[in-house]
Amino acid sequence: MAQKEASVAELTKNFEDSTAVLLTEYRGLTVAQLKELRNSIRQDAEYAVVKNTLTKIAANNAGITSLDDDLKGPSAIAFVHGDPVTVAKGLRAFAKANPLLVIKGGYFDGAPLSADEVEKLADLESREVLLAKLAGAMKASLFGAAYMFNAPLSQAARAVDALREKQESAA
Repeated sequence: MAQKEASVAELTKNFEDSTAVLLTEYRGLTVAQLKELRNSIRQDAEYAVVKNTLTKIAANNAGITSLDDDLKGPSAIAFVHGDPVTVAKGLRAFAKANPLLVIKGGYFDGAPLSADEVEKLADLESREVLLAKLAGAMKASLFGAAYMFNAPLSQAARAVDALREKQESAA
């Protein structure tokens, strides 16, 4: 009993500390395949095989009830602590290579995710790519602004030079 309570408490903490939770079914995968999957997403998530009843209690404790219906069969959860997009991409890539892995759904940013929505999340660009694009756009804007500020100055300088030359030639 005490062990179950400890498991529920640990799972509840995992739910509360995660930026996203992605639920999978792993029926038929080998221990080696599960280890490969864990290693592929380790940087951004902790992948854990879970007991459905305890997980349901822990999720409910954390205020998440949307996973209740999907917690059937052999379940494993990716508790995301990094970039959810990267983890969704990793799970999708692994599922393509190992069709026995089924992505059932998830929970992200206070909202439940269907399997299709996890798929859409995987289609997004990673945080790093988006930040790089944003930085590139900002850099281009800064260069444009710098050019815009410098252009009137150089035009003014040419106009002053032309006036000075005109006065010198008139004098």
